[in-house]
Amino acid sequence: QARLAESGGGLVQPGGSLRLSCKASIDLFSLSPMAWYRQVPGKSRELVAGIGTTGATNYGDSVKGRFAISRDNGFDMVYLEMNNLKPEDTAVYYCNAARNINSDVSGIYEFGEGTLVAVSS
Repeated sequence: QARLAESGGGLVQPGGSLRLSCKASIDLFSLSPMAWYRQVPGKSRELVAGIGTTGATNYGDSVKGRFAISRDNGFDMVYLEMNNLKPEDTAVYYCNAARNINSDVSGIYEFGEGTLVAVSS
């Protein structure tokens, strides 16, 4: 059974940094494009960043130049390094396998609990 477990969120001041981690217990992790998503209550889920099986990456316009996604196939882990955080980055962040890293906002597996990122002074 697939399981996605995110961690690393917290409260941070504007301009601060956080590193999110995701343990993806899924079949054939190394062959799966992976993505980070975020959602604010009452709003649609947003694709934040994606990483393909060869390491190609894609970022949402609002996070380009500030966020960096990476993966470790040896440990089935996906990371999201977030710098220069802004209040509008406040959301629950989720990871999931993706059908493609450019536009898939649905993910493949059932989403985990996510990790809350709150940016506030």
